[in-house]
Amino acid sequence: MRKISADIIFPADAAPLSNGVVVCDDEGKILSIGAGRDFDSADVEKYQGTIVPGFVNAHCHLELSFMKGAIPEKTGLISFVKHVIALRDSYSREEQTAAIEEAESEMLVNGIVAVGDISNDQRSFAQKSAGRLRYHTFLELFDLGPEMTDDALQKGKALLEATRQIPSSGASLTVHAPYSCTPRLIRETDRMTLKEGGILSIHLQEQEDENRLFTEKKGAWVNFLHDMGCSDTWIESGAKSSLQYLLTLLSRDNKKLFVHNTFSSAEDIDIAMENAGEVYWVFCPNANLYIEDRLPDYPLFVRKGAKGCIGTDSLASNHGLSVWNEIQRIREYYPEIPLETLLTWGSINGAEALGMDEELGSISPGKKPGLVLIEGLSSLEGDVMDTHIKRLV
Repeated sequence: MRKISADIIFPADAAPLSNGVVVCDDEGKILSIGAGRDFDSADVEKYQGTIVPGFVNAHCHLELSFMKGAIPEKTGLISFVKHVIALRDSYSREEQTAAIEEAESEMLVNGIVAVGDISNDQRSFAQKSAGRLRYHTFLELFDLGPEMTDDALQKGKALLEATRQIPSSGASLTVHAPYSCTPRLIRETDRMTLKEGGILSIHLQEQEDENRLFTEKKGAWVNFLHDMGCSDTWIESGAKSSLQYLLTLLSRDNKKLFVHNTFSSAEDIDIAMENAGEVYWVFCPNANLYIEDRLPDYPLFVRKGAKGCIGTDSLASNHGLSVWNEIQRIREYYPEIPLETLLTWGSINGAEALGMDEELGSISPGKKPGLVLIEGLSSLEGDVMDTHIKRLV
């Protein structure tokens, strides 16, 4: 049994506690949480800083870890996608495997306990099978044209079956993005995911011309389809945005993680929250700056009461894999957003989004969330920049 205290305990599902004590067993299960005065100080591990639940990385591409530093920054999403396609199979299997293992180790050191991870194939499955982190694997499909839809669906079914061999891990089919998936693929994937009781994770409104593709059928994504040798005949204009187009193809019943949301409007957020069922908005600020040099309007989402989550995206689009660093980046640009809000995004909201909140996401009796110390943060009103992460449990 361990009794652990710090200047602040942030449970995530209850009010922060000054000089509180968390009691956990040797397996990390929370037994109780209480005021420091109720404990003999000689029995308590005392730390300076703030203790938070283990972080949940709601969006990552572990399989792209070998591309770290390989793609130039701030060249735009279409250039980034083309680089990923070109580089994806240009490294040896040994290089890829080593990079994936190193990336997972980095997440562990940075206090991450669970990951919503995108997979297009099985290259990350062996590492996930080691069981060092909890994963929900999103098996991502795309087709770029009706002639590719059947192959994409068959590939998805085979990948889903392969994930059954990963212990303590969930999985579901999902589609990549509105611009890369035909209406039939989106509808069929939604139907199959609902049958499996799964979750969708969809890249959305990361780049400005994505909206224009579905409002006017013009812009950079039309050119991208042509560059890839694909027809644009399946694209229909007339929607108010790509998000509103997407909602016409999805049922309300699947849980939805909308990822990036850099160009989401107030109307988009309202319509999604009213009509899309259970929705989580996953933000990856460092990747947005790396690729498009643009951030979402985070205060807008806060004002709307949207359920935010934090993701790191991949090492192809980021310099590290740290939920805390993503929170620091948001605070750097938007210091008016309460730190409590961002810590909630990085913990309990992410656990709920991935269906792991019965065990993770908050420092609550009965859970095994992991305990992470933010050294240098003795107040939730303090400066977050000169701080460091230390994993305690």
